[in-house]
Amino acid sequence: MSEKIYNYVPAAALDGPEAIAIFMADAFETGNAEYIAKALGVVARAKGMSELARETGLSREQLYRSFSEEGNPTLKTMLVVMRGLGIDLTARPHVSPL
Repeated sequence: MSEKIYNYVPAAALDGPEAIAIFMADAFETGNAEYIAKALGVVARAKGMSELARETGLSREQLYRSFSEEGNPTLKTMLVVMRGLGIDLTARPHVSPL
């Protein structure tokens, strides 16, 4: 019996604001800025860079550059993109693990 290998594409599961919010909340939990930016890039690609560019007023080139492997999006860009994706950045008290 041979095993089948499937390619998992996380963007396929990001089909609405609720799924996107959960995905991004998990990314924020890491506290790793690079990981958060990469996760936001996955979400942006799932929505479609052209559509996101129209909604945010940012160029497709800027979006691709910001969320590339070498990218380093500004907080302003991240906030605009998150709003375009239908999610908000919120704050809550930090709870240290015991």
